Amino acid sequence: MLPALRLPLVQGIDIEPVSKWLEGNIPGALAPFTFELIAGGRSNLTFKVTGAGGTRFVLRRPPLGHVLATAHDMAREHRIIAAVSRTSVPVPPALGVCTDEAVNGAPFYVMGYVDGVVLDSPERAELLPPALRVQASEHLIDVLADLHAVDVDEVGLGDLAKREGYVARQVKRWSTQWEQSKTRELPAIDEVARLLADRLPEQRGVSIAHGDYRFGNCLTDVDAGRIAAVLDWELCTLGDPLADVGYLGVYWFDGAAGTARTNDPTPAGGFPAYSDLLQRYALRTGRDLSGIGYYVAFSCWRLAVISEGVYARYLHGAMGSQEGVDLTGFKVGTEALAERALDAMRRLP
Repeated sequence: MLPALRLPLVQGIDIEPVSKWLEGNIPGALAPFTFELIAGGRSNLTFKVTGAGGTRFVLRRPPLGHVLATAHDMAREHRIIAAVSRTSVPVPPALGVCTDEAVNGAPFYVMGYVDGVVLDSPERAELLPPALRVQASEHLIDVLADLHAVDVDEVGLGDLAKREGYVARQVKRWSTQWEQSKTRELPAIDEVARLLADRLPEQRGVSIAHGDYRFGNCLTDVDAGRIAAVLDWELCTLGDPLADVGYLGVYWFDGAAGTARTNDPTPAGGFPAYSDLLQRYALRTGRDLSGIGYYVAFSCWRLAVISEGVYARYLHGAMGSQEGVDLTGFKVGTEALAERALDAMRRLP
């Protein structure tokens, strides 16, 4: 008797049952499949799936090991992408979701593969011609404005979350996440949380808030200088649209020492100033951005908490192998973001 065929092991994918599910639920999916972990995933694990004949898909699942309550909800993320796909905002096609944990040990969903480049470093920015960097940046802010113009009820997301009190809820939520994830005490985190709560802005309107909007979470068509698809919707909710605008400021180099991020392409040069993006967004939406400094501070603080959570998951093995991962960078990055948030809050009028 011939020995049973042993399929290659892929951390996070139980190949045989997942392959069977794909063939039974995703149109055009034919085994055998190869699964490739897409580099850069530091929260949900994202795999490029290639089937017989070269058909490509993308599969998303939660990180390995313990995850925080309410985080990494695959069905929710799939629902959001399916809803947004009915608008002018470019997203990958939502193809299917599996909530049966017997298949792969955790829920997952599948979306269509979209060609494009994730501009998540100054080095990656070199793939975008300098002549197209302003155009791509303008399209990035235009897509955000279009997202914020979506009627949440019309696309079926009116019950996605509470509509009012967004920043207050976020401050409470991420303060709780900090307590659950922290690996040490950082007084700046607690001080910023207090200052944010003391100076809560009035929320003007409600929109789909992406929660992690930047070049690094988009696929860019570098030949056309346009956004091909917006990715990573796991933090999406309903709320204050200015939070997304402020968050983009964290990932936009303004020339100041200490503000350049390794996963931000804009230090490569040739990109417009953040103030130019604010002006374009304000003209397109009619929103008052005079208080955007608060939202930049809030975004730095929230990102510090998220960074600590990723650091903690790596330490506990929930993100797979640590080989080649600079954990010191996460630790120091959390501290730097907390101090940047504190400085920003202290500079508010």
